[in-house]
Amino acid sequence: MTRFAKSVKLHHLLFPAVLMAACAAPARADDAPRQSLDDAWWTGPIIANSPNALPPGHGYVESYAYDAHTPGADGFGSSTFLLYGVTKRFTLGMIPVVGYDRLSGGQSSSRVGLGDFAVHAQYQLTHFDAASGKPAIAVAIEENLPTGRYDKLVRAGDGFGSGAYATSVGAYAQDVFWLPNGRILRMRLNLTQSFPGTAKVSGVSAYGTSAGFSGRARPGGATAFDNAWEYSVTRSWAAAVDLYYRHGRSTGVEGTGPGGAVHMRSGPSDTFAIAPAVEYSWTSNLGVLFGTRFIIPGRNTRPSVTPVFAFSAFL
Repeated sequence: MTRFAKSVKLHHLLFPAVLMAACAAPARADDAPRQSLDDAWWTGPIIANSPNALPPGHGYVESYAYDAHTPGADGFGSSTFLLYGVTKRFTLGMIPVVGYDRLSGGQSSSRVGLGDFAVHAQYQLTHFDAASGKPAIAVAIEENLPTGRYDKLVRAGDGFGSGAYATSVGAYAQDVFWLPNGRILRMRLNLTQSFPGTAKVSGVSAYGTSAGFSGRARPGGATAFDNAWEYSVTRSWAAAVDLYYRHGRSTGVEGTGPGGAVHMRSGPSDTFAIAPAVEYSWTSNLGVLFGTRFIIPGRNTRPSVTPVFAFSAFL
């Protein structure tokens, strides 16, 4: 979702083209047999969620570490998906987040801070069926709990939360295709909509208010769409790319400050991102991911480059 920084290497820019070229590889003369589903090990792409429910009694851990680099700032963070299979179709989990902001022209975070905590519930409607071509489909609901600090800050860099409860609903789909060369191409579609509440705000806050302010903030809801593709290069190696779009509605802040009434609106935003990655799995249930999310300049959206590392384990 950004202009590419000067430090971005050429292979980051060429990755999507290489992936698409591999996926379009022509069939070999010997008419290669189809790769079996068991012969393809995945960690999943950077952004898109899987619609597949975990088997009852089993867990899944996927932990991300990242650096969201924007001009003059670095947002270091970690988010971890902790999921558990409750029934054959129902998965329940939580997502804790921590962060640290380094600001070149201001006050960086005084310490690593806890962000908002999310609870995730997902129900699988259909399972993938190769014979009929039926994709896997699931619906999900996620509740954001305002556990992170967001107001009464001494340093602006210590604000990692929103102060507002927010409910997100989503629909996830996944399908599998066999290319002419016999290799598997996996596709995911995610569509989500968030409905945030309001937050009481005092003093210096993550909403840009200053000392002496008292009032409320209403974060804007958002609609997000993600289309991810993964190509099974070998059993252990896969190439992936997310194509992501998010439309955010305006965030409003109302209240009073030392100078009188305060009325602020952020205006709506449009965010476009591409997130190429490489996946490696030692076994069918242990893997790592290396990639980069590029945010392209858009309406009320700053460019950023975010290197990402993730570890995943099926338990």
